[in-house]
Amino acid sequence: MKIAAFNHQGQPGVGLVSSDLKSVQPFDLSLAERELGALPIIERQAKGESLPALLPALALADVTLRAPLPKPRRNIFCVGKNYFEHAKEFAGSGFDSSAKSGGAIPEHPIYFSKVPESVIGTGATVEMPAASTAIDYEAELAVIIGRGGKGITAKDALSHVWGYTIINDVTARDWQSRHQQWLLGKSFDTFCPMGPWLVSADELDGTNTRMRGYVNGELRQDVSTQDLIFDIPTLIEVLSAGITLYPGDVIATGTPVGVGIGFKPPKYLVSGDQLRIEIDGIGSLDNPVR
Repeated sequence: MKIAAFNHQGQPGVGLVSSDLKSVQPFDLSLAERELGALPIIERQAKGESLPALLPALALADVTLRAPLPKPRRNIFCVGKNYFEHAKEFAGSGFDSSAKSGGAIPEHPIYFSKVPESVIGTGATVEMPAASTAIDYEAELAVIIGRGGKGITAKDALSHVWGYTIINDVTARDWQSRHQQWLLGKSFDTFCPMGPWLVSADELDGTNTRMRGYVNGELRQDVSTQDLIFDIPTLIEVLSAGITLYPGDVIATGTPVGVGIGFKPPKYLVSGDQLRIEIDGIGSLDNPVR
């Protein structure tokens, strides 16, 4: 199933997207639940409860999509340097404060996070902050946790996955380098476009799909998720070893080669740019830059 969060006639809604992507059928939820996007649905399913009743369908063209999880319960877990060629381009960029001398490829997953308030939906604007002059894009597949837990083994990890979505891990490279820890440079307002909706794991194998990233229609990133250094089960095993995961938690799995800092000179974002990320089986996440 595909679950979208949206606004219609000034009110938030959450619903099932039709297979032809032309309509969305809202769930019968309270206002407080609808404001949380898909999270109440994921939580109900994690408890083994049935889905809420469905209301009459709305044309997708008549609603404005929000991020499917517009108010994540906590920071988004993100993985750095998780594709081989990107790890090499980042290590050679001069911005990689995590690099150790003698090797660009990490021995263990590198985790950081983005604050929930950085999340925006497809179509929303990535705002260029005056505080930075080196804004970059990063196309990423995001994993949505369904059944929570701690000490999850790689063998069992995929049974804890509800599904997937797309994230653009927008980054202030100068802040990322200057402050060494990446939270600040990753968490500016509007720096986490997410969407267009969630796709359940029974409809999409996130371990084997293709992702493409575009700037102004120019293909910059193109990769299979089979090329991850640390695969999705490993990421969940490592993360949950000491941290309890909850339904609705988001794990952004890393970006491939082709980010702006990989070019010489770097191709940073400028006002007027149009970002687009496509993942087979999900759709596209589109955001203007201003």
